[in-house]
Amino acid sequence: MTSSEASKTWLSQDAYDRLQAELDELIAARPAIAAEINARREEGDLRENGGYHAAREEQGKQEGRILYLKEFLRNAEVGEAPTADKVAPGMVVTIYFDEDKTDTEKFLLGSREIASTTDLTVYSPESALGVAILDATKGQTVTYTAPSGADIKVTIVDFSPFGA
Repeated sequence: MTSSEASKTWLSQDAYDRLQAELDELIAARPAIAAEINARREEGDLRENGGYHAAREEQGKQEGRILYLKEFLRNAEVGEAPTADKVAPGMVVTIYFDEDKTDTEKFLLGSREIASTTDLTVYSPESALGVAILDATKGQTVTYTAPSGADIKVTIVDFSPFGA
């Protein structure tokens, strides 16, 4: 997998449209936040003007989200969930932890941006677990290092395209 493929994120058309609408709303709100900053600036001493600083902070958050969404949507792969014989982003994956083979976990391997469109837990393909299971096949056991430093073994039970 090339670095450009690794940066691609699968999104359903619905999720893409929702994020594009959010981006459009944030861009449309730019003049309002600029007007708020100007109004607060007119109130006087900026060192003691909490409203001004709050408006500037809100503007910073909005601009950060705008930049993030632009880049995210530019790198999104929109359409049907991938089908493959190996685990890939956009798939619902069922695993079990080798310590407890009776308890399975089912999750979506994809972007957290689509988390609001599903009740499934969403793991990023860039997470430690996501990197470990990419390109794995049914029955394959992989090991990843948890943030605590512990090595954890998981076995792929099943996977299928999201929404299938």
